[in-house]
Order: sequence, then C-alpha cells, then structure tokens
Amino acid sequence: MLYDCAIIGGGPAGLNAALVLGRARRSVALIDNNRPRNAVTHASHGFITRDGVTPAEFRRVAYEEVLRYPSVYHLQNEVISVAKNESEFEVSDSSGLRVQARKLILATGVKEIFPEIEGFYAFYGKSLFNCPYCDGWELRDQPLVLVSNSSAIYHTAKLLLNWSKDLLVCTNGQTFLSDEQKERLQAKGAVVMEQPVAAFVGHDGQLEYVSFTDGTQVPRAGGFVTPQFVQSGELGERLGCERTESGGLQTDGAGRTSIPGVYAAGDSSYFMPSQLIFAAADGSRTAASVNLDLTEEDFNEC
Repeated sequence: MLYDCAIIGGGPAGLNAALVLGRARRSVALIDNNRPRNAVTHASHGFITRDGVTPAEFRRVAYEEVLRYPSVYHLQNEVISVAKNESEFEVSDSSGLRVQARKLILATGVKEIFPEIEGFYAFYGKSLFNCPYCDGWELRDQPLVLVSNSSAIYHTAKLLLNWSKDLLVCTNGQTFLSDEQKERLQAKGAVVMEQPVAAFVGHDGQLEYVSFTDGTQVPRAGGFVTPQFVQSGELGERLGCERTESGGLQTDGAGRTSIPGVYAAGDSSYFMPSQLIFAAADGSRTAASVNLDLTEEDFNEC
C-alpha cells in the first residue's frame, strides 16, 4: 500500500497532523515507538481544555480520536531508516516492515541533556522541572532554585521571579552572567551562586536543599534545571534536511523542509518553547501543508 503520508512520531505534533490528514481523507501511517519524552511528567499544563492532563491520558484520548478515521493506521515500532526514491519514501521499522508513502512528516521531537548533577533524576518531574510556563504555577511563592549552563539563564531567572521572589540562581561554575546582570538580579532579591552544584538532596521526589562543591547547602523546595535540547533522531540529517542555528530542522514556516516531500512538525523544527500546545498547533499547520501539496499534485496530473 502506498500511503499519502507517513508520520514518524506519535507526540502531540504527530497526532494532530494525523488527525488533520485523517479528516482530509488522506491515508496515513502513524509510526511511533511509544516512548514519549514527557512520560516522567505528572501533568501537562497550558493547553486550554486539557490543563492538568497526564501525558498518558492525553495520548490515550488522542489515539482514540485519531484512529476513528479509517484512513489512519497506527504502527507501533521503532523506525530504523528512511529512503527517498524518485516519487516516494520508504520507511523501515524494527519489525522489518517497510512502509511506502508519498510524503513524510518528521515529528520525532527532541531529547534533553541535563547537567550531570547527583540526585537530579530522583526529583525530575516531581519538584524539579525544566519549563516555568508548564510548572511555575505549582511552585509559586516557594523557595526555588534555577540551575542553568545556558546563556539564557538571565532571561529565565527574570521569568521565574514572576512565580517566586525567593530565587536562588546557580550558574554551576559557568560565567554566563555579567556583573551588571548579577547586580540587577540581586537588586530584585535573587541570590546568585556561581560555584558548581554537587547534588540535589531530599526524599521521595521532594527537593530539600541544594549542595555545592564547596560544602555550602541551601534549602530549596523545588526549581528548574535548563537542559540542552538535541534532535532525538538522525532521520532528518540522513535525508539531507538543512538545520537551523539552534539545531532544529529548517522549514519554510509551513512545515516544508529543504528536501521536497519531507516536512517537520513540533519540536523537530524548533526547540523552544517546548510545550504541548505549540507542538499540536504546528502538527496541524504542517498537515495542512501536506494536504495542500498532495492536492496540487493530484489536480495537476495529466
């Protein structure tokens, strides 16, 4: 069977793209390895009518809705390769199945690389997070910590002061903050510490204090650690898709990459903000572009 479109990735971008294409009566192969990046998260926020939904429940309802459309097929396997022929793509998965499709949407998302700090993963998704817009409300007015190895630390610190005035800003041994920036943060009540962080300490997922390599310990109830985002797969690179400066797949603003017939949706095409609602919206927009391009091709056939 030759599908109109193969979608690699079953997160919010891939699922919303499948929904739009299914409603457009397009045949879709939705290929997903069922390893969502946000599985560690207790609840997702910022999506109207879905605020506070668990990632598992979101996926359950989404698949239920998407698979109501008879032209959408769900293949739960790991994609290992994609080849482009003259007029179609061939996707091979870990089961040995080969799927042919006229168009390809890469919705594989990103993966996070966090600073190597002892104890971090015991608290991640419980009292330590990476997105203030996603989890800042739940930590409001508590003593918070921000640990960042990024040049965006000043911007993030300013944002976090909207949720809590009791903020400890940790550069983790880096020098991303200028003297002026440190002075301005301190004038707002934030405490800046530049020594490396040794460990996060607490019990049952609840952070209690931050320990530094010089022996200092500062009590904290929760906070944010900013990761580095990288592509979760190499399919776009293997196909020859151009990258943005931040490492995402370059698109024309409507999902089309530099390789004809290949589209990117969600976090694959931009790394920030990494939020459910942005990814779902981008999946919808990209699917509309795929349907438009298929329509033009079919209409202009001799």
